Amino acid sequence: MNLTDIGQIKELFGRYGFSFTKSLGQNFLINPTVCPRIAELGGVDENTGVIEIGTGIGVLTGELAKRAYKVVALEIDRSLGPILNETLSEYDNIEVIFADVMETDLKRLIEEKFDGKEVVVCANLPYYITSPVIMKLLEDRLPIKAVTVMVQLEAAERICAEMGSRNCSALTAAVNYYAKPKKLFNVKPGSFMPAPKVDSAVIRLDLFDVSPFKVDDEKLFFSCIRQAFSQRRKQLVNPISGFFGIEKRLLAEEMAKAEIDPLARAEQLSMEDFVKLYRIVEQNKK
Repeated sequence: MNLTDIGQIKELFGRYGFSFTKSLGQNFLINPTVCPRIAELGGVDENTGVIEIGTGIGVLTGELAKRAYKVVALEIDRSLGPILNETLSEYDNIEVIFADVMETDLKRLIEEKFDGKEVVVCANLPYYITSPVIMKLLEDRLPIKAVTVMVQLEAAERICAEMGSRNCSALTAAVNYYAKPKKLFNVKPGSFMPAPKVDSAVIRLDLFDVSPFKVDDEKLFFSCIRQAFSQRRKQLVNPISGFFGIEKRLLAEEMAKAEIDPLARAEQLSMEDFVKLYRIVEQNKK
């Protein structure tokens, strides 16, 4: 069966009585060139285990299974079960688990399923859950090499923006703390069924074994980043001094000593600058 042929897909849906669940943000890939590229650029080979998040009807799942040691696919929509039993029947290295990735112990899953192999994550993520899933994968400190995901183009450009550029955000800084992000390629709406109203892009995050940015209190560090971007058009002194109870004049002086422009806005800071800002806050907060 050709899982990128709309006619055959509709026939498959009809046989199993499947209909899209709007609340799950389901957009299944039908462009035959996209999934092979994701699998190739995701760093998948016969010595690699793959966690896939969201199977759809198994188009990407199959491409991953052709290349990987094993694929463990997490799918929240149980109604896809009978369809996946048919579309993935030729593969003996796929395990589909019906579960919500946000409620899954991924560290335990990796320990139990992949026999110590190197692991990567691949996914076509629903737009509404992009940031939470990415941050879970990073914050859980999983033993994974890379995360290759399809996201809304706007989110891709924000995640992969250069630090210190207008496009960067708190999410950009958070991702850069854990990984090196890279935008791989764009995907047009017509590549999906149903077609979304916006363009998409595939990005890859190569995770650091140890973050190059040394902070002792990560909770405080990320709080500094969030507050800095909470009023992104204002000078940094304002949101930081107000939230952490540091007198503005003192904060400005300490920033100048650390070679951070006191008049700067959050989007102008590098990761090294955010580490310096965190240290200033750590030493002076009330």
